[in-house]
Amino acid sequence: MKNFTLFFYLFLFVVFSVGAQNVYFPERGTNWKTRQPSEFNIDGTKLGEAVQFAEGNEYSGSRDLRIAILDGFKKEPFHSIAGPTKKRGGPAGLILKNGYIVAQWGDIERVDMTFSVTKSYLSTVFGVALDESWVESINDKVGNYIWDSTFEGEHNSKITWEHLLNQSSDWSGELFGMHDWADRPPAEGGIDDWKNRDMHEPGTFFKYNDVRVNVLAYSLLQLWRKPLPQVLKEKIMDPIGASAAWRWFGYENSWVTLDGIKIQSVSGGGHSGGGLFINTLDHARFGLLFMNNGNWNGKQLVSANWIKTVAEPSPANESYGLMWWLNKGDRKMEGVPENIFYAAGFGGNYIVVDQKNQMVIVTRWLEPSQLGNFLQLVYDSLK
Repeated sequence: MKNFTLFFYLFLFVVFSVGAQNVYFPERGTNWKTRQPSEFNIDGTKLGEAVQFAEGNEYSGSRDLRIAILDGFKKEPFHSIAGPTKKRGGPAGLILKNGYIVAQWGDIERVDMTFSVTKSYLSTVFGVALDESWVESINDKVGNYIWDSTFEGEHNSKITWEHLLNQSSDWSGELFGMHDWADRPPAEGGIDDWKNRDMHEPGTFFKYNDVRVNVLAYSLLQLWRKPLPQVLKEKIMDPIGASAAWRWFGYENSWVTLDGIKIQSVSGGGHSGGGLFINTLDHARFGLLFMNNGNWNGKQLVSANWIKTVAEPSPANESYGLMWWLNKGDRKMEGVPENIFYAAGFGGNYIVVDQKNQMVIVTRWLEPSQLGNFLQLVYDSLK
């Protein structure tokens, strides 16, 4: 029995070692290695059709993102652009298999806004804080850490880190001049209805809301006590060899004084400007880290348990994890593996992670309604 047990564990070690060796991790500043799709038993012709589809289905909004933003969120009362914006480029993307580029299109080095894809980076900053024991548990009440007025009151005092991360907090209040009730208001009713809305018990009701996401960013700033872009750079982006081109912005009025120093509290998206500005290659590196369970070429940057946790359905929305979307529930895309999880942002920005097939798919400025059709074409190319 002892010999069998020893053999079994030796077998597992060999299997996992071989699997890890099969993943390529590009070094910083070098040309990312490419491989022909056929080397991975992928039909190159069909994969080419997927690329052509992405190129031919560009997001229909204006390339002047100030116009696209104001048009896209015109129903929100008091909505304005409070942070930086940037005119965007055309469709661009990368498809990785085992870390190698098997397809690419557009200008993959161009820095563009990425809107709510930023949320998945923000979630990762929390994951690192949890790994490093700045937070004891995801179920801890945020008010136990952030003792200013942000989480005062019978309702807000119940909110946990998990509630903020899965967008079920129903946090009520105003942050940097923005009201929670004015962010993506319901289709029915008017301003009086929205201001006097019914409250939902934290954890029971999903509501996609950037003001509450910004509350998470503000809370993490208080926790780390240094700029979140600096945390992301040191803990994640530098170790994965990301470029020096990416930036993470907040709003003109989102500066806070912390330990006697003025620091900008960054936004978790760009629908009022700000958020993460980044190129496609850096997105792909980030996706590759998640594909490989938080391990970059032998170095564990964020725990494998955190990667698993972000991709678990939340109680209030089966389609949403911890600031990552899942291919489940109401948003399930037919013909696409259920195991994938993905970051998604306004204007058709996506990072799709497929651990089972060891693939990462990054696409920029794809018409959002066409994501499922695009992914179907990609998966049709797998033999």
